[in-house]
Amino acid sequence: MSTRSIQVGDRLIDLSSPIVMGILNTTPDSFSDGGQLRSSASGEGFRVSVDRALQRAERMVSDGASIVDVGGESTRPGAARVSEQEEMDRVLPVVEALRQRIDVAVSVDTSNPGVMRAAIAAGAGLINDVRALGRAGALEAVASQPHVSVCLMHMRGQPDTMQQQVAYSDVVEEVLGFLQQRIDLCLAAGIERQRLIVDPGFGFGKTPAHNYQLLRDLGRFSALGAVVLIGISRKSMLGAATGRDVDQRLAAGIAATAYGLLHGAMIVRTHDVAETVDAIRVNAAIAGALSSQG
Repeated sequence: MSTRSIQVGDRLIDLSSPIVMGILNTTPDSFSDGGQLRSSASGEGFRVSVDRALQRAERMVSDGASIVDVGGESTRPGAARVSEQEEMDRVLPVVEALRQRIDVAVSVDTSNPGVMRAAIAAGAGLINDVRALGRAGALEAVASQPHVSVCLMHMRGQPDTMQQQVAYSDVVEEVLGFLQQRIDLCLAAGIERQRLIVDPGFGFGKTPAHNYQLLRDLGRFSALGAVVLIGISRKSMLGAATGRDVDQRLAAGIAATAYGLLHGAMIVRTHDVAETVDAIRVNAAIAGALSSQG
């Protein structure tokens, strides 16, 4: 396994063994857990309950999450964009509360440069961007912060149209090529390689067959020289293989995660932290047994 580490704000996170990133969606419409953090005082609108968010985060940390990833805009297929102010209103109070009250590294799932800057100022140490810093100003927002890392994800198109753009001549080669280009741009902008994470983008502008081809060849992504993150939790690719609804995909997700761990994944982004931590521990036990035989 890799002996690398990743800088997340004021924390240097050890990656001698894979770690878990817990998903904390402050949205009304995310595909699996949208609306679960709604404030009881929201009325007909949507307002996040910071207390509920903290309770969820505390459970994730207790279950073994090393990073909590806060998202204020759904990127499920067909999702509509929200305004910068609305995204900030959802995300920033949660980031501030996490930094004040819970001992955990904080990531923010955003593509908006304004939200990035505000979240970093509030204490986020990782930007998880489904658009790979592709929006104007995003690259500069991260490059100017030497202790902030970034996850570059592959997505073709936009969330509201991405599943209409799923034709590839070779999905693995094209995703690798895209991520290499984004890495090169980051390096040129002054973002050191040690601050870079890559995510193939399972479910973002891809058919189930494409997703499984990417998972099958996940080992190739380590050659990019960045930490590899996978986000498979509860996704439709699992439903396509099993026929199960979104709330019945835990076993399938752990099976896919186990394969990913064997092929270079170092960060697993998931709704199901405890079960994923167990999968990582079993994977480590197997690796330890194999090395002791050598």
